[in-house]
Amino acid sequence: YLLLKAITEEAGKAIAVAQEITFPTLETQPEFILLNDQGLLIRQYHLFVTPEEPLILEVFGATYNENDVAEPAKAAATAISTAKTVGFEALFQDHCRIWDELWQQADVVIEGDEEAQLALRYSIYHLLSIAPRHSDQVSIPARGLSGQTYKGAVFWDTEMFMLPFYMRTLPKVARNLLLYRVHTLPGALEKAQSYGFQGAFYAWESQEGGFDATSDYNVTDVFTKRPMRTYFKDKQIHISGDIAYAIGEYVKCTGDYSLILAGGAEVIFQCAAFYASYSYYKPNKERYEFVDVIGPDEYHERVYNNAYTNKIASETLKLALNLWSELEDEYSEFLEILLGKTGLEGQRSIWQELVSKLYLQEPDQNGLIEQFDGYFQLEDTTVADVRSRLLDSKEYWGGAYGVAADTQIIKQADVILMLQLFGEEYPLEFLQKNWEYYEPRTEHGSSLSACLYALVACRFGNQEWAYPFFMKTATVDLSGKSKQYAGTIYIGGTHPAANGGAWMTAVLGFAGLKETGEVTATPRLPEKWQSVTFKTHYQGKRYQVKVSQEKVEISNL
Repeated sequence: YLLLKAITEEAGKAIAVAQEITFPTLETQPEFILLNDQGLLIRQYHLFVTPEEPLILEVFGATYNENDVAEPAKAAATAISTAKTVGFEALFQDHCRIWDELWQQADVVIEGDEEAQLALRYSIYHLLSIAPRHSDQVSIPARGLSGQTYKGAVFWDTEMFMLPFYMRTLPKVARNLLLYRVHTLPGALEKAQSYGFQGAFYAWESQEGGFDATSDYNVTDVFTKRPMRTYFKDKQIHISGDIAYAIGEYVKCTGDYSLILAGGAEVIFQCAAFYASYSYYKPNKERYEFVDVIGPDEYHERVYNNAYTNKIASETLKLALNLWSELEDEYSEFLEILLGKTGLEGQRSIWQELVSKLYLQEPDQNGLIEQFDGYFQLEDTTVADVRSRLLDSKEYWGGAYGVAADTQIIKQADVILMLQLFGEEYPLEFLQKNWEYYEPRTEHGSSLSACLYALVACRFGNQEWAYPFFMKTATVDLSGKSKQYAGTIYIGGTHPAANGGAWMTAVLGFAGLKETGEVTATPRLPEKWQSVTFKTHYQGKRYQVKVSQEKVEISNL
């Protein structure tokens, strides 16, 4: 039996790992010698084995930290003792039962495409594995439980690419993920204040308490070996809107209004207040703008009026105004207390004016939406041409001097993300025109990109265009075909946002699941897919949906 106790370096949090190994086929349990090999603890057993007689080892392990329990070491020791009493076989059966229940909730069955089925189930497996069922104090990092580059930090990936899966399969997990943002609101308020703004500016790389762990020098120049100043932490203001939007979508999908009263309302209001504080009024144009920002496309830093950023800010403000009216009608006392606590009493009229005068990019005469001011004036070239300009394959494409910075080549879906979220506001031919314009100019340097092109292609009814992008996102870890370096820094790790994107493409894209007061489906299946079957939660009820090339079957469970 071993018990290892430690304390984390920065936060000083206690963590404990307990483990015991037993040999149930041996009458006498062998003793071990503990060796220390450069900080690695090794147990060495000396025992006799007999030919053709199996030797069984049972390993019981438990890990706890201070975020879970007050005394991690005591909890780990108790868990080991309980596990031994219950026995390995009973624990294994319980493990199988839990996984069976999870697959009953989340499995998606594809008929006619074994390769896609394997890739999608791989994606679902990872999403089920990393779900924080036990706590609302944690979320899901951008590389799941692997990958050292992002320091275990939580990005917007969780809300925009993983939450849609959880709120339709495991709503309690979705609630936990959003409560993490409620609990880290103080960090977002502090971050905004540090820049001289009001409201909540959420962390780009969120750590405990909402602390932003993003480095000011996030990339190393491959030639000089000097760190390069980047502005991910400072200028990607769309993160606050992403979180507010996710809370609104969760409530619409689940009907769980209690999240609003448990801190969701304050998050939405503070995000709206941040945008009001960050906005810039142009008297000569009689409009508000967002200047000096970075959109989802990180290759172009410090741009003016990124289309996605302006739109998500506008939707956040509208959400806040609608919520204010709802609370005024149904929870007036709660609203009064909330406004008194936050000091936001005078914000309503400010938000109303900002919504009415905020600049939102409209399609031009060709039906195209400009990604940001001046984007169409940048050099119009190809991804292949820009790649040919690299002097080192590990060069960073963006930033002040990157090969893509002064071109129209973008890292990932940006305008296309906006059209996926708010595509119903535009004619389908506009969606296709923007897809056809932006996709050849997208390097897909982020694993978040492919699924969005797949989803938007499904929106305008071209599932055959969508299919390769679905397979790209679903197989990103199986194929290893993803960006492995940011400058000289090795990224590594799995891609849970891509896993979520694969599920979204299959269910929301190809199967065409929609919830607008009722559950409906408009299938746009790839030619070789005979059918897709899955389960979904909506407004407290559970449904099974089966779509084929010929029909749609939706039943209550």
